[in-house]
Amino acid sequence: MSLSTGAEEEAVTRENKVRSVSVDLNIDPSLQIDIPDALSEKDKVKFTVHTKTTLPGFQGTEFSVTRLHEDFEWLHDILIETEEYAGLIIPPAPAKPDFDGPRDKMHKLGEGELSMTKEEFAKMKQELEAEYLAVFKKTVSSHEIFLQRISSHPVLRQDHNFHVFLEYDHDLSVRRKNAKEMFGGFFKSVVKSADEVLFSGAKEVDDFFEQEKTFLVTYYNRIKDACAKADKMTRSHKNVADDYIHTSACMNSLALEEPTVIKKYLLKVAELFEKLRKIENRVSSDEDLKLSELLRYYMLNIEAAKKFELCQEMPDLLYRRTRALVDYENSNKALDKARLKGKDVRQAEAHQQECCQRFEKLSLSAKQELNNFKRKRIAAFRKNLIEMTELEIKHAKNNVSALQSCIDLLKN
Repeated sequence: MSLSTGAEEEAVTRENKVRSVSVDLNIDPSLQIDIPDALSEKDKVKFTVHTKTTLPGFQGTEFSVTRLHEDFEWLHDILIETEEYAGLIIPPAPAKPDFDGPRDKMHKLGEGELSMTKEEFAKMKQELEAEYLAVFKKTVSSHEIFLQRISSHPVLRQDHNFHVFLEYDHDLSVRRKNAKEMFGGFFKSVVKSADEVLFSGAKEVDDFFEQEKTFLVTYYNRIKDACAKADKMTRSHKNVADDYIHTSACMNSLALEEPTVIKKYLLKVAELFEKLRKIENRVSSDEDLKLSELLRYYMLNIEAAKKFELCQEMPDLLYRRTRALVDYENSNKALDKARLKGKDVRQAEAHQQECCQRFEKLSLSAKQELNNFKRKRIAAFRKNLIEMTELEIKHAKNNVSALQSCIDLLKN
C-alpha cells in the first residue's frame, strides 16, 4: 500500500502552503533562495533549489538546481571545516528525511482494512496521507531554512562552495561517508568531548561568555520542556480528530438502520463531526508547524556537553574559542619558561602573540554572532506566536460556526 504520486506532489505546491519559521526573518532581496518543489522517491528526496539574485558574484540572476540531502550535508561539512569561519555560527545541517513512521502506519492500516467499514477506512487513509504530507513539508522547510540561514549571513553567503551548490546545474556527485570517515567523525566527537572536560578547568576571562553559558543551561531545559508539552498538545488534537472519524462513521452506520426521520438527524450530526475533524486536523497541523517545529529547531541545536551547555550551532564556535583561550594560556606559560631558561624566547613570544590575536579575533566575532543569533531567535518566536494565535482564533470561529449551523439545521 503506498501513497499516490499526486499526494506527494501536493505536499510541496505553493498553494495552501503553510511554512514553519524562517528563522532569520531578514531575507535580503539581493539573494532569495527557496525550494518550490521536491520529489519523494523510495530511498531519497530530490529538492529543487531556486535562486534569484542581483549579487555580482554569481554567473546569472536566476537559476534552479536539483539537490539530494547528501549535498546539504556536504555543504555543511565544508563550512564547518573552513578555518576562516572559526568565529562564525554555522547553521546546523537539516535532518535526514525520514518517512518510515507514516509508511508503517499505512502498512498497518492496510492489514486492518477488513476490520473497518469502507467509509472509516477511507477517512483513516486520508488522515495518514495528510500526516505523510505534513512530514514531507517539514522536511522541505528544514532544508530551505538551512540555505536561507547561510544566504542571510554576510560572510557565509560569499562562500565559493555555497555558490557552487546553488549554481552548478549537474549532479554534485557527493557520495555518502564510508565506514572509515564515519569512524573518523565519531573519533573527532570523542576527542572534542574529552577536550571539553579538560577545558572545563579553564577560567573564563569574559563575563559575557560566562553569562551566555549559564543562560544556555536554563534555556535548554525550558525549551526542551516546552517542546515536549507542545508535542503532547499537538497529539491531543490529532487524537480528537481521529475520534471524530469513528464517531462520524458510527453515526452514518446507525443512520442506515434507522427510520427516515431520525436518519436525517443522524446524517447531519455525522456531517458535523466530519467538519470538526477537518478543523481539528488543521489546528494540530498549524500548532505543529508554528510552535512545535520552532521549539524543536532550537532544542535540537542545543547540546549539554559536560560542564558546558552549548547550543549545537555554537559548540563549534564556543569550543574553538575555548580552545584558543587554552592555547593562549599555555603559550603564556611556555613564554615564562623560555624566559627563565633564556632559550627560544623569540619563538615563544611570536607564538604567544599569534595565540593572543587568534583568541581576541574569535572572541570579537563570537560575541557579534551570539548577539545576532539572540536577536533573530527572539524575532522568530514573536513572529510564529503571533501567526499561531491568529490561526487559533480563526479555527475557533470555524468550530463555533459549524456547531451553530448544525444546531440551526436540527431546529428547523
